[in-house]
Amino acid sequence: MNWLELRLDTSPAGLDAATALLEEQGVTGLVIDDEADFRDFLEHNRQYWDYVDEELLRQKQGLCRVTFYLPDSDDGYGQLAQIRIAVSVLKAAHPEYAPLLLTMDHVADADWENNWKQFYKPMEIGRRLLVVPEWEQFDGGDRVKLLLNPGLTFGTGSHATTRLCLTALEKHIRGGEKVLDLGCGSGILSIAALLLGAERAFACDIDEKCVDVAYENAALNGIGRDRYTVRWGDVLSDRQRQREFGGEYDIIAANIVADVIIGLSGRVRPFLKPGGLFLCSGIIDARAAEVADTLRRDGWELAETNSSEGWYSYLCR
Repeated sequence: MNWLELRLDTSPAGLDAATALLEEQGVTGLVIDDEADFRDFLEHNRQYWDYVDEELLRQKQGLCRVTFYLPDSDDGYGQLAQIRIAVSVLKAAHPEYAPLLLTMDHVADADWENNWKQFYKPMEIGRRLLVVPEWEQFDGGDRVKLLLNPGLTFGTGSHATTRLCLTALEKHIRGGEKVLDLGCGSGILSIAALLLGAERAFACDIDEKCVDVAYENAALNGIGRDRYTVRWGDVLSDRQRQREFGGEYDIIAANIVADVIIGLSGRVRPFLKPGGLFLCSGIIDARAAEVADTLRRDGWELAETNSSEGWYSYLCR
């Protein structure tokens, strides 16, 4: 079945009236983008981001959007006609709810979940690695193939921060290492480390859904829980999780954001064996010097500094 994707834009003052109108017209399954919720998220989750695109802020300013779907059929267009009439009546009665703009796209059933996959293709990384989406058939020759289905988590290999980490792991994994992956997302870094020859890996993320995703990606690559452990929790504050990490790691990888790396800088050394490496990435260029200064102040030697597309990574001893 094909669907009509409808978007009704309104002011924050008109959001309740717009959703009530749609519900009265028999529309369920509304997706609401509220400017107030967006700004509240930014205010209370600053540890997870270092910048927000100015264009995105402009798009959100003074605007709420309700997205909903109708069947691409005679019945769907009939329902749409009634909604248009109701929106016109509401707009005339309440000009303060403007714009009350209704727009439409056609969406095929499979598009909802799968269209993004067309943009995710096999990627050669460094000299040895090949990241391949689970749904792609790709040989890759002698490269180490990492099969991946990221789901809704961060970490496909396409982002510069992830590529910087993968390239460093490829260079420094020589076989038999023990790796700790902090902020693991899809598990791409720790799974890559195991495929490259590491003996064991422990991965952790603040997002609970990453546990299932990372384990599923590990299974795609023939990696079992005898070598791979994934947990969720706040790596900065969860003492129980920190005790579970154990220690004597050869490499700790943290592909997160600048604030979390600054917080980790003075805390991760006890988890490393002597001579171990702390690989940190996810650092936007505007904060690279600040992170580097913190690392040095905490006694780290910046053995390698790499950058790509405005992002930095540091390999520390």
